[in-house]
Amino acid sequence: MKRFHSFNALILMLLSIGLISGCDKKQEVEKVEEVRPVKTIIVKVPDAGGIRNFPGRIDANKKAELAFRVSGKVQELLVKEGDLVSQGDVIAKLDPTDFQIAVNDKKALFTRASNDYNRGKKLVKEGHISKMDYDKLESSFLSAKADLNLAEQQLEYTELSAPFDGTVARRHIQNFEEVQAKQEIISLNDNEILEVKFDLPENLILRIKKIEGVDVVEQSKLKHEIPVVAMFQSQGSKEFPLLFKEMSTKADASTQTFSVTYTMPKPENIIILPGMTAMVKVDLSQFIDIENIFYLPVSAVVADVALQGSVWVVDEKTMQVAPVPVKVGTMDGDRIQIKDGLDIGQRVVTAGVPFLYKGLKVTLMKVSEQAEDNIEHARPVMKNDQQQTQEKG
Repeated sequence: MKRFHSFNALILMLLSIGLISGCDKKQEVEKVEEVRPVKTIIVKVPDAGGIRNFPGRIDANKKAELAFRVSGKVQELLVKEGDLVSQGDVIAKLDPTDFQIAVNDKKALFTRASNDYNRGKKLVKEGHISKMDYDKLESSFLSAKADLNLAEQQLEYTELSAPFDGTVARRHIQNFEEVQAKQEIISLNDNEILEVKFDLPENLILRIKKIEGVDVVEQSKLKHEIPVVAMFQSQGSKEFPLLFKEMSTKADASTQTFSVTYTMPKPENIIILPGMTAMVKVDLSQFIDIENIFYLPVSAVVADVALQGSVWVVDEKTMQVAPVPVKVGTMDGDRIQIKDGLDIGQRVVTAGVPFLYKGLKVTLMKVSEQAEDNIEHARPVMKNDQQQTQEKG
């Protein structure tokens, strides 16, 4: 009987140990809860929707490729690249010897024809020659006069002059070379006024809205009022206002863009030359229809078997994630349009979305690792599991 009581006591002790151990394991399971660090982006008001940046190229507002109108040997090349010239300054000269000989020859022929013509006028009045003979003398005189004028003009063409004040941008020949008529000799630029050219994409042109109550002619003038500035890499964030000059109305066949040209005075204290590049900032806020279309990195969007897109949104109160269906639009490089489904201020996960599930608790990565806005649309840098584990630890 004593052994029976001892056996029951042993069983009760084992059961109590098992229950206690089971409770401890249950408590341990409850304590272990997965928390995943995530990279996110905040959906912001598309206040920059009307502001666009375009790469621009600098050109001279007035430029010319200067060439002789006649062929010959270069006798003098009076300028070097970078020289400043004034309108009318002689830039280069051809050897005028052959042209002077031609002028002398045509002058002699003209003198004889002129004398014959003057005698003929007297003789025809007196009836000593016929009217037909007189007409021949007159024709020879006029032809000789035209030949002399041409020879004198070609002699003048042996000197090449600057058509406007400017800078010698490039010299295409060397002294004493034989050149042909219309062969480029000098590239001349007027750098006091610079052109800034850039290309507008077709999809942006289509979004420019028509302003009610303003006719087509007046609307075409509104492009002069669009705030446009140029920024140069050497000048940091300093902005240089631009003035509208012209815009093409036919798209480039290969790029489907429209060329736009603005002008600016030559800046003081800095060197800006044709051929340099600039960043052009255009504020179209008042001239385009800004829709509530947001852009997210492609990595933030997932699709189900029915091709329904969704994103993972972080509830910043509970720090849990949940899927939200969205309507997507077109892709542009590593970004994609989100046309519907998101609200301003929501925080969307941009990396590691295939590993998320509803209710999963997350932590936000460091601020320096977060995608700060949805304007730059740079694809987030994915880190490997080892780096994430180190950051988590």
